[in-house]
Amino acid sequence: MRAAITTNGTNGKNGHHHKNGHAKAAPENVVLGIDGGGTGTVALLAVPDAGAEGGWRLLGRGEAGPSNRHAVGTDAALAALNEATTKAFAAAHLPRASVRAACLGLAGAGRPGDQEIVREWAARVRLSAAVEVVEDAALLLAAGTPDGVGVAVVAGTGSMAYGRRADGTTTRAGGWGPLLGDEGSGYSLALAGLRAAVRAADGRIAPTPLTERLLAALKLARPQELVEFVYRGCDRAALAALAPVVLDVAEEGDPAADHIVREAAGELAAAAAAAAKALGFGASFPVALAGGVFGAGCYRERFRAALADRGLTADPLSFVREPAEGAVRRAFGRSVRVS
Repeated sequence: MRAAITTNGTNGKNGHHHKNGHAKAAPENVVLGIDGGGTGTVALLAVPDAGAEGGWRLLGRGEAGPSNRHAVGTDAALAALNEATTKAFAAAHLPRASVRAACLGLAGAGRPGDQEIVREWAARVRLSAAVEVVEDAALLLAAGTPDGVGVAVVAGTGSMAYGRRADGTTTRAGGWGPLLGDEGSGYSLALAGLRAAVRAADGRIAPTPLTERLLAALKLARPQELVEFVYRGCDRAALAALAPVVLDVAEEGDPAADHIVREAAGELAAAAAAAAKALGFGASFPVALAGGVFGAGCYRERFRAALADRGLTADPLSFVREPAEGAVRRAFGRSVRVS
């Protein structure tokens, strides 16, 4: 029997908004959860609320640009974290202040050196006395798997898999960046689509609708114009934004696009399988998916099928729409430990 895909997260709504005229929360009860990636950053400000779903209530949500320091640089990444935090306080109608606890789940922050840079920034801006910095995939387990145990797979601008066992042991697979990895990501899908388009334009492969559709998406007239687009100022996020075109063409039955998507989903399944094997999981284990590319239901199904080809089942399989909610939950856990 096939496990159902559930969707977790409410795009920051959590069903309970702070409204003008309501009493403001005492600053000492507030926690901050941040999800930052190669496309954007989301900060959620929340307080405990026994009567709310999940035991907490959202006060404010702030958004800013990307905060993957390996993609945009340290200064820009830290500025995005600061901006998203300030906007969350403004949305909550609260003056910015140090919070009880904060969890920041950031793409490109899976290694101790990267985490220390963020912690130093948090100390400078007095974010909180209790700050946790983790890689972004860790948030998915908190938001989308039972007891925070299982395998999380991210397919956004970049890609990776992250697993956690009940005893706290963690592992990762992928996350090597665009030159060494990021297989199955939006960037890799788009790049493979563009490569197929120019090969078809040369006559090296059979004609594919990818050529016309990608040119139309970029408002270009001829394949030759792709050279200027790609090599003169196009960043990874702009390329990754073309991934839905490749997915659409694949769903329409184009062989070239179908091959690209099948290979990409297979790479993500391989990363999930590697993480599951390292943790000693059996043939069935919880999986949480996130990232803009997995927003397409067809890609989630391709991933599920690729896992099945390996004799593995994702049960349950969830799609986390608001990973920052996982950061909030981790922050509340940290606030209890420092009480």
